[in-house]
Amino acid sequence: MSAGHGGMTTDGRPRILSGMRPTGRLHLGNYAGVLVNWIGLQDSHRCYFMVADLHALTTAYDRSREVKDSTREMVLEWLAAGLDPDRSTLFVQSQVPEHAELHLYLSMLMPLGRLTRNPTVKEMVRDLRLSGTVTYGLVGYPVLQAADILLYKANVVPVGEDQAPHLEITREIARRFNSLFGPVFPEPQTLLNPAARLPGTDGRRMSKSLGNYIGLTEDPESIKAKVAVMVTDPQKVRRGDPGRPEVCTVYATHRAFGQDLVALEADCRGGTLGCVACKGRLAEVLAEALAPIRRRREELLARPGVVEEVLAAGRAEASRAAGETMAEVRRAVFG
Repeated sequence: MSAGHGGMTTDGRPRILSGMRPTGRLHLGNYAGVLVNWIGLQDSHRCYFMVADLHALTTAYDRSREVKDSTREMVLEWLAAGLDPDRSTLFVQSQVPEHAELHLYLSMLMPLGRLTRNPTVKEMVRDLRLSGTVTYGLVGYPVLQAADILLYKANVVPVGEDQAPHLEITREIARRFNSLFGPVFPEPQTLLNPAARLPGTDGRRMSKSLGNYIGLTEDPESIKAKVAVMVTDPQKVRRGDPGRPEVCTVYATHRAFGQDLVALEADCRGGTLGCVACKGRLAEVLAEALAPIRRRREELLARPGVVEEVLAAGRAEASRAAGETMAEVRRAVFG
């Protein structure tokens, strides 16, 4: 399906490009923070969902051999959660070489100083303790990100509120290219993700590297065990103590899964609901909510080659769209 003006498809739906680094099996933070939104966009938007394996190399180039297995596990859980290859294009970034080609063209337009001032890179260097090993690829990842988005002429990009400023580099690059070579790219707009970031069991950001996660397809007993150690309001020591839901990890997780929060909050603040009982409710809610995803994953596992088939079809469609864009870019640049 070809795109019309400004990245719109011929049926009037805006285009979206979004992606995840291949980290293997997913956790609740991935699901509540990203996947739920992706799944809901499939009918209203023309969606390209990308395994960002080239981006994974910016901080894990020495673990590149893990990418293939991690990709398969992640896409399996995308499908189990509800991404539909009949309604969306699922593909692997490195299998569409136009990403690298457009990245090269766009890198010529971006001043180095603008990239080195990027606060996100500074945060990654700090959090991953990369001081002294910062690579050219890491500093330039926003340009690769811009290439990913612009290659499909995406005119909206789903992001969390804290990530919205990152899209400005893509918009800057699009404006610079268009002013030099003609109006090839739409300037993508942010589509704010309504979901808040889900905390881990210890209250920090949920991450497999921190060991504070609940897996998307964990069994009920494992879920129960992890919920049991979730941090709660430190001032609520006894059941009858009034609680503060706004500082409680258990409440934040209840909120992400759409429970009756009015009654829950009132019972917590009024001291009629203890933390043990609240955790018990949450474990049941999560086990019930995740059961269909777990069953779907088992069904997919019984179909050898299903992930490979989905990604092959996605590669063909992504390559078609990317090829059209790159033909236009080459004409614009070289005449």
